[in-house]
Amino acid sequence: MDSKRIVLKFPHKLVDQPIVYRMVKDFDLEFNILKAYVTPREEGLMVLELKGEETNLEKSLKYAKSLGVTIQPLSKDIKRNESKCTHCGACVPICPTAALVTDLLTRKVLFYDTKCIACELCIKACPPRAMELHF
Repeated sequence: MDSKRIVLKFPHKLVDQPIVYRMVKDFDLEFNILKAYVTPREEGLMVLELKGEETNLEKSLKYAKSLGVTIQPLSKDIKRNESKCTHCGACVPICPTAALVTDLLTRKVLFYDTKCIACELCIKACPPRAMELHF
């Protein structure tokens, strides 16, 4: 079973349609909504983890794209601005998935974007505002 964390952007004309339901039901997938901003008559945004057979995952994403949904991998949206980061470590204890950890040898903060669920806690905790969320 494969897993993908993605960001779906829905144009306003698609917000009221059951697209994720169809993706999950028609292509035999499991899902976990990590974050969602959906407002009627406005653009919708959903951070979603999908699990299933690789071919079914690809077919479901192709289906969503054919309707006009924009799809991006989640890991490309969460970034750390290296020039701003002071490696103070304020973000490390607040991260629920251990996507941010302190390297015991160098004392630098490491960021593992594949573990990140875009909860935004690190953004609020970071004094120099080095953690950035790009949707």
